[in-house]
Amino acid sequence: MKILIIGGKGTIGKRVVAALESEHELIIGGRKNADVEVDIADSSSIEAMYKQVGKVDAVICIGGEAKWAKMKDLSEEDYYIGIRSKLMGQVNLVRQGVQNLNPNGSFILSTGILADDPVPMTSSAAMVNGAIHSFAQAAALELEEGKRLNVVSLGLVADSADKYKDYFPGHNPVPMDEAVNAYIKALRGRMNGQIIRHYR
Repeated sequence: MKILIIGGKGTIGKRVVAALESEHELIIGGRKNADVEVDIADSSSIEAMYKQVGKVDAVICIGGEAKWAKMKDLSEEDYYIGIRSKLMGQVNLVRQGVQNLNPNGSFILSTGILADDPVPMTSSAAMVNGAIHSFAQAAALELEEGKRLNVVSLGLVADSADKYKDYFPGHNPVPMDEAVNAYIKALRGRMNGQIIRHYR
């Protein structure tokens, strides 16, 4: 398969790339040092990316950002960081990419445990994750030609545990092979409109 992976050089992305690169043609998208440059917060950048890569069999997004801070300290503009990047960035990857996705192709978006089990300082990130879940479930109903749309929602992953453990007290890290398998399940399975949750 020809697979476009946005965020393929990140903590989770590089593990997914390593698992898929021997069997598939991978195109890594990112803001820098990537096969194709893209800023998912900018719809014109997404359009240019799709023109460059052409038809693909799958689009996997393991990117997007949102601001973490106490709600009392978040401005309206702070919330728009997550809305423009992680939410609308992934929405636009689907909306603008439908014509680039081959029949029976697959969109795989990424969220996380905050949609279901938020912690302090994550009102923006949790909001965005929940919105992506609802979008994917609804948009999947309208896809044609066997195209699919699913979301991988992970808990705290092992490779980030040391960095984020203070934010997630008592959470058991998800081993990286299990995190990768969630994306492989979405890619190779036949589910559509599903939120593939893997928490511990």
